[in-house]
Amino acid sequence: MTVADYFLPRSLPEALELLREHGPSLLVMAGGTVTMPLINEGISLPRQVMGLRFAGLDGLEPVDGGLRIGATVTLTGLLRQRHVPMLAQAARRTASWSIRNMGTVGGNLFTPPPGGDVAVALLALDAQVEVRSRDASRTLPLSEFQTGFMTTALEPGELVTGIGVPAVAGETAYLKFGRKEANTPSVVTVAVRVRREEDRVVDARVALGAVGPHALRASRAEAILVGSSLDPGAIDEAAEAAAAECDPFDDGVASAWYRRAMVRLFVRRALEGLAQPVAVEGR
Repeated sequence: MTVADYFLPRSLPEALELLREHGPSLLVMAGGTVTMPLINEGISLPRQVMGLRFAGLDGLEPVDGGLRIGATVTLTGLLRQRHVPMLAQAARRTASWSIRNMGTVGGNLFTPPPGGDVAVALLALDAQVEVRSRDASRTLPLSEFQTGFMTTALEPGELVTGIGVPAVAGETAYLKFGRKEANTPSVVTVAVRVRREEDRVVDARVALGAVGPHALRASRAEAILVGSSLDPGAIDEAAEAAAAECDPFDDGVASAWYRRAMVRLFVRRALEGLAQPVAVEGR
């Protein structure tokens, strides 16, 4: 079976109307870096496909000290922005330049592990997902948007139209560990944000990628960090907690045991980098 109809709407209202008209049978894609391999390999056999490249969802602008990212902004576009450095780091460590030129920020929210590196950074930044249908709109935290392996909180007739990132308060660190230095699937991705007052952590986010069905927050590790001075004891305890509460899997990249061990190591490295304080980026 091949694709019978390919729709390329020129506006958001047109895209939402097509989605209402054709329903769940309409496969929606932006850059196609996730969906096209599934189609080419015969895993997904849609009869109807809608591309969002020209639907007017590619805006990228600072808002109230934060950032509003249109769903079809490419990873290359995200890399070039300077308002939220951790997002540029995440985009730089994702895939190859050719994939970054096509892949979109909105699409990265749907990328199964061990992909979805940008979603990990967005989770640590308390990103909000903007969702629209023909008749309504709503916003929900990214932490509630991803519900399982390749499943989300989207309702029938809804599209992701953008991602809102609030003004970044505090210090951030982003680390991705893979088998190669670049263009590599993740063994683990770690994004951390802490806010300190008088040398004590008053707020913390620890987000993990490639160690569960989707990007996830290590809430017990976050609770351990709050009130600490990022001392070695608190860092070790938080790293152990993160390793205990992730949900790693076996695949061709790494075993579940190894992924859990690397969570412990890279959460510790990220927190030690913030405690020292030095710029944290790379492997």
